[in-house]
Amino acid sequence: MEETISLQELMNVLKKRLIMILAITILAITIAGVVSYLLLTPIYQASTQILVNQDKVEQQPFNSQDIQTNLQLINTYNVIIKSPAILSIVIEKLDMDTTPAQLTNKISVDSTQNSQVINVSVTDEEPYRAVDIANTTGEVFQEEIKKLMKVDNVNILSPAELPEKPVPVKPNPKLNMAIGAVVGLMIGVGIAFLLEYLDTTVKTEQDVEDLLELPILGLVSPISEKEMPTPASRHRKKKR
Repeated sequence: MEETISLQELMNVLKKRLIMILAITILAITIAGVVSYLLLTPIYQASTQILVNQDKVEQQPFNSQDIQTNLQLINTYNVIIKSPAILSIVIEKLDMDTTPAQLTNKISVDSTQNSQVINVSVTDEEPYRAVDIANTTGEVFQEEIKKLMKVDNVNILSPAELPEKPVPVKPNPKLNMAIGAVVGLMIGVGIAFLLEYLDTTVKTEQDVEDLLELPILGLVSPISEKEMPTPASRHRKKKR
């Protein structure tokens, strides 16, 4: 027999398990907050901007062809910045205990479309170290590109700076707690419906009718302990 469940029954299940659902949701938010604030290591980010242009003779403005050439060079520069040729020098200058392969995982290079500005972003567990890596990478790239490509068309547009109160870019505790709330709510609702599905006990008259497929002809009212007959009262009734 195909069973259907109405929206009202669904709401009744949620109301009956509301405390459990709220408890699981609060627990998930708490776990997300504790993990975000106490267990996960904060990661800070610093960025420096590099401008790519051509050395021009005075009184000769840039034309569209020069700009297009610079844009094509940017794709090449993006690869060179993260190459061992640059990063090995950065590691040596900063006296870091790492390898170019490990350092490249902390560096991201991108440029806005049709822009001659390259953004070099560095993430690290220490904010001052992220700033040092970003600025040193830019400076080393500016120097080494002259040897590698025999050009002098790179300038540091905006060096990275250490803010007075660095704010980590991740983890994001508020976002993690919001995700925890959603996940906790979904788990709580799922468990509520699972418990309801697994609960095969008969509690109401409707359960009896559904189980036996027969109408109910009478009910036995609940009897409290005070109303229960004692042995003495049963003995008196027998004498009568």
